[in-house]
Amino acid sequence: MLFAVRMTVGLPPDRDPEARASALAAEKEYAQQLQHTGAWLRLWRCAGQDANLSVFDVTDNDQLNDILWGLPLVPYMGITVIPLARHPSAIG
Repeated sequence: MLFAVRMTVGLPPDRDPEARASALAAEKEYAQQLQHTGAWLRLWRCAGQDANLSVFDVTDNDQLNDILWGLPLVPYMGITVIPLARHPSAIG
């Protein structure tokens, strides 16, 4: 199943710099691991925002839920999930 997911990050500005750097590094490692497995198909930065737009290919809603709740920065995120279906006019 394909899902488009928009994630907006709002880390507290007064967060300890070392804790911030550690959380960002953990987030990057987790995201790259999921990209290598094929579950996280695409990852784009939303220009000028602390946000991304991603496409996930997972077996079901529960797998996506587990992935999203596993994100190290999830306590600081706003997440919007959009289930995707093939469009009849799409050529690819």
